[in-house]
Amino acid sequence: MSLADLPVRLADVEDAAALLEGVIERTPMAHSRALSALIGSEVNLKAENLQRSGSFKVRGAYARMAKLTPEEKARGVVAASAGNHAQGVALAADRLGITARIYMPLGAALPKIAATQDHGAEVILHGSAVDEALVEAQRHAEETGAVFVHPFDHPDIVAGQGTLGLEILDQVPEVDTVITGVGGGGLLAGLAVAVKARAEQLGRPIRVIGVQAENAAAYPPSLAGDALVTLERVSTMADGIAVGKPGQLPFSIIKELADDVVTVSEDALAQALIFLLERNKLVVEPAGAVGVAALLDGRLQQAHPDLGNTVVLLSGGNIDPMLMLKVIQRGLSAAGRYMTIRMMLVDRPGELALISRIISERDANVTGVDHTRIGGSLSMGDVSITIDMETKGHEHCREVLRALEAEGYHPVVVH
Repeated sequence: MSLADLPVRLADVEDAAALLEGVIERTPMAHSRALSALIGSEVNLKAENLQRSGSFKVRGAYARMAKLTPEEKARGVVAASAGNHAQGVALAADRLGITARIYMPLGAALPKIAATQDHGAEVILHGSAVDEALVEAQRHAEETGAVFVHPFDHPDIVAGQGTLGLEILDQVPEVDTVITGVGGGGLLAGLAVAVKARAEQLGRPIRVIGVQAENAAAYPPSLAGDALVTLERVSTMADGIAVGKPGQLPFSIIKELADDVVTVSEDALAQALIFLLERNKLVVEPAGAVGVAALLDGRLQQAHPDLGNTVVLLSGGNIDPMLMLKVIQRGLSAAGRYMTIRMMLVDRPGELALISRIISERDANVTGVDHTRIGGSLSMGDVSITIDMETKGHEHCREVLRALEAEGYHPVVVH
């Protein structure tokens, strides 16, 4: 299928960009020296986590809602989201003077709920996942006549998200590869339309690659079978891309234009968040860090050895502080910089002091100790101890474990 035959074209993206003028921020590019050294070519990070409402979603939401007729605007809008689309719709509704009702799943992060309400939208908590909230939002639209603003499956949404592609090419005209996260597919589809059309004008190829969390990856099997696949279960910390079924419209574009869709593990996601905090001083939510995760774990380079000049889109920064605490601990553990061990001891004076000495002599820092004599699996005279410690990498962890084993202990790594 040619670019001219697609349901969303470059002209649609350019029209959306005109609508968004003065509404959104032109987010900056952040060069990553560490990632550049890792892949052997330049890597820049498109910091859309610094966008108004904290993510790219306002682009599509405003582009869709600004084109409503006066009669449609008067009926109000309804949407469903775990958080980012909710905030985008709420912000757009506030700017356009439209009443908005947003359905969010019961487990939605409190900061995302509060931010959506702060823009004046009514928030209704419904269902355990976004898919259930979507069904309820559509039911409300049918019953009341409110305009349903889909998070990804609409031409105006796709065109609005595609404006990021225009910005990326303006800021890094020499780009060879653009990498972004994928949920329902609106962002990847819009980016692909803009980037591939501009690449055709430039007369050179530019790759567009999507990344999904491996526990919420409906696109690889859908693309392989050329038909939409619905996942039975979705479980990932990346709630912004926790979508169980691709959108029909984005899928029709992605299968024609995207060069690849790869997956990353939860541990890789956690490490990517730590990396962005430490190296680039950027707060990014898990869904926004999947592209960096794909580079850090090396899967992308294996599939595409010559990525060339690369731009990774950091699509959002709306992370719940409670989730961030958990993610940081998981990321440090995955990197070998934090270790929790559990082992059995004989209950006698000096035993804990001996263990502490062994650990401190290996230059590890104990941050927490849980010591119990009571439990169904404990024999008389036994003690169960759990120790949290800061370490300096995987080899350092192994060194600490070997030292404990040399003294006759049997430590088990919890995480």
